[in-house]
Amino acid sequence: MRCAIAVMAGLIALCACGAANAGFFDRRPWVRGNDTGGIIPYSPAVEHINRHMAAHHCARWGRLSHITSVDRRYGEYISFVCVDKPWVIH
Repeated sequence: MRCAIAVMAGLIALCACGAANAGFFDRRPWVRGNDTGGIIPYSPAVEHINRHMAAHHCARWGRLSHITSVDRRYGEYISFVCVDKPWVIH
């Protein structure tokens, strides 16, 4: 009986760790930022989709994106800002 409880506790812990690390195994690069802008880690794989990724990030706040800089070296970042839509009155 103790062995079954230990095995069950181990499985629960394993599932909890898997759920916590689910984002780690995601193939998409991480976009970090908030409603004012953000950064995308540079990779040649994201060269053709970086504008889409920035637009998708800013769309969460109903804003448009604008790429401000692209440093084409590994370890560097693509930065962008989120701007208000000019036709929207606050």
